[in-house]
Amino acid sequence: MTETTATVQLTADVICIRGGDMLLIERAWPPYEGLFALPGGYVEPGETFRAAAVRELREETGVRIAEDDLALVGVYDRPDRDPRGRFVSVAYMATVPDDATAQAGDDAAAVRWTPLATFHDALAFDHSQIVADARHLLAGGNDPGEH
Repeated sequence: MTETTATVQLTADVICIRGGDMLLIERAWPPYEGLFALPGGYVEPGETFRAAAVRELREETGVRIAEDDLALVGVYDRPDRDPRGRFVSVAYMATVPDDATAQAGDDAAAVRWTPLATFHDALAFDHSQIVADARHLLAGGNDPGEH
């Protein structure tokens, strides 16, 4: 058996929900520059996935949550999910108060709140699947599992 060594990048993504709307960022950089995506990014050395999700949401949108606010949506590990290479992402969802505001920062060119229930546009990476899985969980479905 031949072993290969490939670098696997770890990321965390967040579906941030405010009164039925979810928060999206417009990507400022390739890949998918100009397309909307969920807030998220790399897990730094020594950081948990939850801590990375909280930090990335704050850096990209200014929205502050605690790790305890996060509910697991799923693990996304399809080898072709990111054109830059092998990425494994843990996705979470969190609800924020109705008066929460967001502002583009870090890697985001813009932010927008959009209705979670009726959103069907294509998102960067496999984020449309993450949104579909979160909707399923919110509707009382079972854990969608790994992707």
